[in-house]
Amino acid sequence: MTTAARLRAESARLLKEKGGSSQGLVPTMGALHEGHAELARTAVAQNDVVVVSIFVNPLQFGEAADLERYPRTLEADLALLDAVGVDLVFAPEVEEVYPGGQPTVRISAGPMAAKWEGASRPGHFDGALTVVAKLLHYGMPGAAGAELPTYRAYFGQKDAQQLALVQRMVADLNFPVEIVPVPIVRSADGLALSSRNRFLSAGEREAALVLSRALRLIEERANAHQPLDLESAQALVESQPLVELDYFDVVDPRTLEPLAENCRDTPFRGEGLAIIAAKVGPVRLIDNVPLDS
Repeated sequence: MTTAARLRAESARLLKEKGGSSQGLVPTMGALHEGHAELARTAVAQNDVVVVSIFVNPLQFGEAADLERYPRTLEADLALLDAVGVDLVFAPEVEEVYPGGQPTVRISAGPMAAKWEGASRPGHFDGALTVVAKLLHYGMPGAAGAELPTYRAYFGQKDAQQLALVQRMVADLNFPVEIVPVPIVRSADGLALSSRNRFLSAGEREAALVLSRALRLIEERANAHQPLDLESAQALVESQPLVELDYFDVVDPRTLEPLAENCRDTPFRGEGLAIIAAKVGPVRLIDNVPLDS
């Protein structure tokens, strides 16, 4: 379906028909892969009605060429979601989401968005949070009997900074929704699944495996309560000539600030998040791994 009015009507009808008490939303930009399928499967397992949105948000792209290049595979996406058991797919046109053109009032992602991905993609997270806020409103369930149904929205942990910002937005602005993180899905060789992986050549894809290998080194050291020795893991990445490293650090998973403890040289304790971003050929890839000693 392509309109918010139809989505609200159909989700209300299904909730009533099923006698349901919960509704889940999985926001996506399409070009779906097994990682998205896992998001949808998790939502289906936890809710009576599940909505998946497919919308390539123009506010998230700094250059028109990147927006045009983003893959659009709606027919294949619908087949994947049908196989998983999703109830409703919301695939609006740009005019439905932004009926007056680009919005003059937007969500400001704040200082948490100024670093890491935000430093490389200025304005990206303002655009992302603006559309997520709208999608969370579109996917909100109507009343089912005396009480509102439980409402959950599902986001992948691969986009760790986006997930942290969505969680903060929902808390700060009192959205009546539970944000459910879903772990990263990887291919058998360890590469985090991404819609951008299809743009990698065979050689570039092989080179990209150094990202997950470097993260695993950090994870193994954290699990063993060893110093993380980030410099040697970074050197591993930089030894791969097809990979241009942007950032590689260990941060607090909630604030995204680098850990105050000098865990590079002292035994790791507590929890953290190792994050990495790099260009592999023409493709920008991100990955991360949670650390919990």
